[in-house]
Amino acid sequence: MDGTSWADQWDNSGDSAKGGRTGGGAVVRSGGGGTKSNSNTAKYKEKMGQGFDKTKAVASSGFKKLKTGSAIGFRWVKDKYHKTTHK
Repeated sequence: MDGTSWADQWDNSGDSAKGGRTGGGAVVRSGGGGTKSNSNTAKYKEKMGQGFDKTKAVASSGFKKLKTGSAIGFRWVKDKYHKTTHK
């Protein structure tokens, strides 16, 4: 860690003495790497994109399972309520 506290990292005031800050609290640092830095950034973005695709697929299938399970559960409760009120 470079000595910045959690509060310094998320400070939105913009008048912090440590590093340049943008409106969202993001720390702006210059890597000074030139083309090597750009190629590493492109590789990182590609890997992150693949990870997000996998995450999206897993979340989608999980949501479908949740939706199906909750629909079955509500139907079961509705049937049980209907049976007890119409005896």
